[in-house]
Amino acid sequence: MLLTLMFNTGARVQEVVSLKATDFRLVAPPTVKFFGKGQKERLCPIWPDTARLLKQHFHDCGLDPHEPQFVFRNRQGKPLTRFGARLILKRHIQRAAEAQPTLKGKRIHPHSIRHGTAIYLLKAGVDLSTIAHYLGHACINTTHKYVTIDLEAKRAAIAKAKPIITKSSKNPGWRADENLLKWLESL
Repeated sequence: MLLTLMFNTGARVQEVVSLKATDFRLVAPPTVKFFGKGQKERLCPIWPDTARLLKQHFHDCGLDPHEPQFVFRNRQGKPLTRFGARLILKRHIQRAAEAQPTLKGKRIHPHSIRHGTAIYLLKAGVDLSTIAHYLGHACINTTHKYVTIDLEAKRAAIAKAKPIITKSSKNPGWRADENLLKWLESL
């Protein structure tokens, strides 16, 4: 549940482990209220499936949505820390690596999930400004650090562009442009 919510919202691990039951709205449209850096408040929509899982989590843990109880707790019943969240992720990665060996030896941490959310939103066509607000960034430049376009996105971009040089001998492309050749020689 913790990892699902982290990916759904792209929230910082500390924001997620600090959540209380009263920070959620699990009826349509479901949302969660985060208190980010500098205690800035922001609302994030959550997917209906995530809301359904959260309702089940509340039920299983005996959480009252009207009481400010911590949603994520450790085995002793105390609020989960960001180090506890990191341990949960590590255990899931180890289990996943059995089926997906390429995960072995990869350095994956809770912040990787936040980065993954940014990439997922970008690939879905969401603009950088919206992603910045979604992640709680005060400046869009911060979002640029997360959003490194992968090779697949680069291939898709180049597929949209037409090549400058063609193979056709009837159309030699730029080589036949006398003005361009003169300008290049003048450099």
